[in-house]
Parts: sequence; structure tokens; C-alpha cells
Amino acid sequence: MRKYKILVVDDEHLIRWSLEQNLKKQGYEVLTAGSGEDALKIVQEESPDLILLDIQLPGINGLEVLERVKDFDDEIIVIMVTALGVLETAVQAMRMGAFDYVNKPFNLDELAIVINKALETGDLKKEVANLRSVQSHKFGVTNIIGNSRHMKNVLAMVEKIAKSDASTVLIQGESGTGKELIAKAIHYESARADKPFMAINCAAVPETLLESELMGHEKGAFTDAKVQKKGLFELADGGTIFLDEIGDMEPGMQAKLLRVLEERSFRRIGGTKDIRVDVRIISATNKDLLKAIEDGSFRNDLYYRIQVIPIYLPALRERKEDIIPLTEHFVGHFNREFGKSVKGISKMAEKFLLEYSWPGNIRELKNVIERAIILENDDTLLLEHLPQEIVAKAGGAGAGPLNFRLPADGVDIEEVERELIRQSLEVSEGNQSKAAKLLHLGIDAFRYRMKKFGFL
Repeated sequence: MRKYKILVVDDEHLIRWSLEQNLKKQGYEVLTAGSGEDALKIVQEESPDLILLDIQLPGINGLEVLERVKDFDDEIIVIMVTALGVLETAVQAMRMGAFDYVNKPFNLDELAIVINKALETGDLKKEVANLRSVQSHKFGVTNIIGNSRHMKNVLAMVEKIAKSDASTVLIQGESGTGKELIAKAIHYESARADKPFMAINCAAVPETLLESELMGHEKGAFTDAKVQKKGLFELADGGTIFLDEIGDMEPGMQAKLLRVLEERSFRRIGGTKDIRVDVRIISATNKDLLKAIEDGSFRNDLYYRIQVIPIYLPALRERKEDIIPLTEHFVGHFNREFGKSVKGISKMAEKFLLEYSWPGNIRELKNVIERAIILENDDTLLLEHLPQEIVAKAGGAGAGPLNFRLPADGVDIEEVERELIRQSLEVSEGNQSKAAKLLHLGIDAFRYRMKKFGFL
């Protein structure tokens, strides 16, 4: 267990000696100083965890020492020691960043409690700061894999949104495309990163509970409301709230959410007081909200309120360039998680991964790689390690039977593929989009093959 370092600053020798002996018995490493000047030198040389600082010192007084200490290292905890009758000065010290104050003559047992509480609070703050730093690194834009033009555009937009004051963002895309990952990137790249990121899946919570989850409730508001509960909007104050699958929110709850967006305030269920909050609201859906407006399941006014800044996440089949980098990322991730040592992917496995349409998007790719890493022991990911549905559907998904018979002596599949690319370009008179449709390929997959066979 780490030994905390405490600096006692007092111009009275007897008080310094008494505190030093008492704190050493409690297991602390103790330093002492009789003046503000000496204290500042020790702070710079030793960086103590906590300072017991007398306000009335000769030369530099305690308040000036406090100010300089906080300028040097704001994480050093300072407890002011003051004589009775100078409460106003102690309050001023608290405003300047002191953790607490104790009056002379002090009770050593009470002082021990204050010191222990201060150190525990300091440790908790450091732990939270470290966690947020890890989260910021983990979910920052630099950790999102996106080499395709589509994703580069998305990530550029994420960085702009994060640095802006935009209060509402709508992320649209199929299931498994990484909508929550993008929401977290916006949060952790922004000035709100040190505040909470709160997420809820609107489709997973019944309407009767969703309001309580979002707005909170007062004690006694309904039968099971035994205590007061703060909702996610209140808990996320200063940070970000992520409303996943907002397209599944019931119309009644949509009206209540619209009020929060317009007023930036709400009432807990059973409450009478408006609670104001400052939150960035990021919504996400895999539904066509304009179609939902037409059929009456989504409010027109709410749609235009949440889609001030829209982001569209492309499906994985529309960003083929990212499939192999994502695969390599997941291989590395699951190698670490399961203690495996898969070094790479075979060319044939790559080919089928690129050909497959990935209806489950990145989530499906991640699951496929996780399964392969768990079940196989080869040092290379091979075609035989992929699920049969990928092998069966890759390249020819949705295509009818071809009027072609395999020659007795076989054929070079690469030459066949090259010839198909050439013919599709010839038939479409060089229009790449039309040529891609002729071969049932996405434009990125088609361009990938054009480059591969020298047509680009």
C-alpha cells in the first residue's frame, strides 16, 4: 500500500512536532515547514499528497501559499488550519481550492477523519480522471478504422461536431454499423469529455419505464417509487446522452422528449420543479424516419429537431476497403483477449470476406472473427475457418444461375473475374456505377477489382 506524504506548515514548533508525531503513528510520511517560503520549496521538491496549511504565517501568508500550490499542482490536497474568529478567511480559502479547514485548537481524532476523507476523495478523483483518459483514448476518432472515402468523410464530420456547440445530432445507419461508437467519439473528442456519457436503448425499455429512466421520479410518484431517482438527463448534465433506436420510441414519449429539447428543462415524474440541464443529445436509428413520419409513427417536429446535424453511417458492403483493416484489428483484439497468436489472413479468406455482403455489418464481422479465433488453432485465418454461409454466399449472393459450364481442364478464376470486369465496363460504356450493378457489386467493391486488374 502506498504511503501518503503529508506536509505540515505552521510557524509554531510545538504544533509542527505534535502533528508530525501523531501523523507518523498513523502511517504517513511527514514533512514540516515553519514558513510559507519553506513550504513552497518542499512542494516543488517533494510534491506531497496533502498539506496542512496554517493561514496565519510570517512572510507569505497561507492564502498566498495556497494559490501558488494550486498553480504548481492542482491535485495537491490542501486543508487550511485557522484560529477561531477568522471564518471569513477560511471560506475564501475554500473558494480558492482548499479541500476543507480545521480550527485551532483541533481535536486530533477529528483531524484524522478529515485527512482520511480528503485522501480518499483525492484518490477517487484521480481514478475517475484516469478512467476518462482511458475512455477518451479508447473511443477517440484515431481508434476508429475507416480507410474508405465514406468513413473518412464521417470521421471528418465527427471532429467538427465534437468541437462545435451542436446540441443535437442524428446518426443513421443499419444495425451493426457502429452508431454508438461514433456517438462516443463525438463525446470524447469534445470539451464534454470529462462529463458523463449516458446511453439508453429506446427499443429495449417499455414506454412506462422510459420516462422514469430519462426524467427520473420523485418519491411516491407511483407505487414502486420508494425513493427519489434522478434520470439520465439529470445524470448526464454537462455531458452527452445517447438515445439509441429513437425510431422505436412511442409517440407519447416523443412529445415529452420534444419538450426537453425545446426547453432544455424537464420535471421528474411527480415533481413540480423544472430542472434545467446542459446536455448534448445524440440520437441514432436504423429506421427510415421520413417513412415513419409518413405512416404516423414518428413526429415530424421531433425529426426536424433532432436532425439539425445528421450523420449517415454506410453499410460495410459500401465500404469494402475497410473490411480487411477491420478484420486485422479484430484478429489482434481477440488474440489479446483469448491468448492466441493468429498472425494473418490467407488471400483466399480475404477474397471471400471482401465478396460477402455483410448484412450484419461490422458487428457480424466481429462475431465471425471472434468465433474463428476461439475455435481454430492455426497461425493464419483460412477460408475453412469462415462460416459456411459466408463461403456459400460470397460473390454470388442474389445472382441467378450462370449459363456457363466449367471446362474439363479447369479455368483461372482470376482471368474469369478480369474478363467480367472488362465486359461490364464495355457494356456500360465506361460508366462504373452501371458496370458495378451489372455484376451485383457495390461501387467500392467494383473499383477495388478495377484497380486489382489494372483498369484504374
